[in-house]
Amino acid sequence: MNKSELIEALATKAELTKAAAGRALDVLVEEIVTVVSKGDSVTLVGFGTFKSAARAAREGRNPKTGEKMKIKATTVPKFSAGATFKEKVANKGKAKKK
Repeated sequence: MNKSELIEALATKAELTKAAAGRALDVLVEEIVTVVSKGDSVTLVGFGTFKSAARAAREGRNPKTGEKMKIKATTVPKFSAGATFKEKVANKGKAKKK
């Protein structure tokens, strides 16, 4: 599913216009990015938590040459799925295997 398909599904299920659903999705994503970039977390109970995580400096290798190189410390976004989300995905996976 891509963004336009998500907007269409949101518009249909929430009885909104596609334009209104698109604006709502854009605002939601923008707010999550803003809050996480400030170092706070966003928790949507049952869905998951968006937060930032520190990644330590480390030594890596250039894949082309095999030469050692230093990788700087950085902060990256992280998503942890909530219990309800995990359960739905796990149960869906079990149904496919039968």
